[in-house]
Amino acid sequence: MAKTAAKPEFPIGALAKESAANIETIRYYEKIGLMPKPARSRGGYRLYTTDHLKRLTFIRRGRELGFSLDELRNLLRLVDGHAYTCAEVRALTLQHVAGIHRKIADLRRLERVMTTISSECSGRRIPDCPVIDALFQTGPVSNGSRVAAARNLRRRRSRSAAGPGRHFSN
Repeated sequence: MAKTAAKPEFPIGALAKESAANIETIRYYEKIGLMPKPARSRGGYRLYTTDHLKRLTFIRRGRELGFSLDELRNLLRLVDGHAYTCAEVRALTLQHVAGIHRKIADLRRLERVMTTISSECSGRRIPDCPVIDALFQTGPVSNGSRVAAARNLRRRRSRSAAGPGRHFSN
């Protein structure tokens, strides 16, 4: 009977170094079930194999591409079952791409709002700041409506502080 070669085993520090992953991240992935529990040495230390390294590399690369942990879990289920088809992986990937498009739209909307808010700021050394005022406003910030409300509030404050017939100039 031929003896199969044992897979090399290495400690968590070596796995972390080889994969460029933090030791705590590796332990977290084990805790939530993304990484399988490794064997233990007689002293109780975790002993990892190249299979662990491959899986951790898969997870890290997936995270770099923006896949959530749940999305990666679904991909890994397909891989672990060895019954995945390219169509299944494609479907999960297209769902991820749709999420990316939603995030891009959200970021563009955020950029517009932040540009509007910052354009209201004079940049001078005065106590009133439209950015701070907009952040203190309640409700959603959209299309600069909160900025306009903050600007109007500042104007009312300035007029009342200046007295009748006088206005501050910024």
